[in-house]
Amino acid sequence: MAQIIVPSNIFLTLIIVAAAVTGYVEAQSPSTSEVSVADIVTPEFFNGIIGQAEASCAGKNFYSRATFLEALKSYDQFGKIGSIDDSKREIAAFFAHVTHETFHFCYIEEIDGPSKDYCDESNTQYPCKPNKGYYGRGPIQLSWNPNYGRAGESIGFDGLNSPETVANDPIIAFKTALWYWMNSVRPVIGEGFGATIRAINGALECDGGNPATVQKRVEYFTEYCNQLGIAPGDNLTC
Repeated sequence: MAQIIVPSNIFLTLIIVAAAVTGYVEAQSPSTSEVSVADIVTPEFFNGIIGQAEASCAGKNFYSRATFLEALKSYDQFGKIGSIDDSKREIAAFFAHVTHETFHFCYIEEIDGPSKDYCDESNTQYPCKPNKGYYGRGPIQLSWNPNYGRAGESIGFDGLNSPETVANDPIIAFKTALWYWMNSVRPVIGEGFGATIRAINGALECDGGNPATVQKRVEYFTEYCNQLGIAPGDNLTC
């Protein structure tokens, strides 16, 4: 008997149809492996944030898109999560918090930071050093001696003895923000933007602590989501 040969493309079509009928085809989210954060964080997007800072702001000559992208080389999984829209939401969330923490990249260091005590004396693994302040510095205002110690170990600078490095080196500054994000914020991002607020400053802002600042963060987030053409999702507040 002569063998009937089915063209390969028709055969593949039959397999796909049969699989769909029997329920073996699963919906696939768009892959983010090829997402380019640089293509999303365009010069227009970045400059749209820092361009709102006053010319006298210290951050105007410190923060830049180029230093952000250089720091990003150490955190190449940032902005690559779930679907493409999920990735854009993560980027929007990151820059929403950065915008709020630095007032559009105006501030490098926390206002009145030197007058505040961010020394956790109970932490013996990362003890505070004499005459060193562990107040907010960088895009997400890294604070407290344990965070400076851990960030320094991970990134490669002496966070405990030289916390001022975060305010002197823009690449390290962005690396501390990305380090904190990937370790403390990224794990909860699937719970909505409100969970990211709690991960960054929940003790002071969430549960009615400061609803005005929570709302400001949400406003930045929704603004950036609109710019990137995506929906902000649910659970925006904490």
